[in-house]
Amino acid sequence: MTNQDRVAAYKEAYDTWQRHLAALHEFFLEGKRIDPLRLKGVLTREARSKRKYDHARLALLGIEEDDSSSVNEDEDED
Repeated sequence: MTNQDRVAAYKEAYDTWQRHLAALHEFFLEGKRIDPLRLKGVLTREARSKRKYDHARLALLGIEEDDSSSVNEDEDED
């Protein structure tokens, strides 16, 4: 993986995490009503995208983790 690939992966992971975090903040901070099933999905997407972001950040910094299996799971991006 080239440095440009790492930068692109980092930016994509960061943008995705921020989008999922904003959806979570709508519920927790702004009081938006969400049905329980949708809330579970919002929480799951945010947690997965945060793990993916953390992995991409470490890769960009040159600190690769051994266990990347949880990051490569199929996930719903929206």
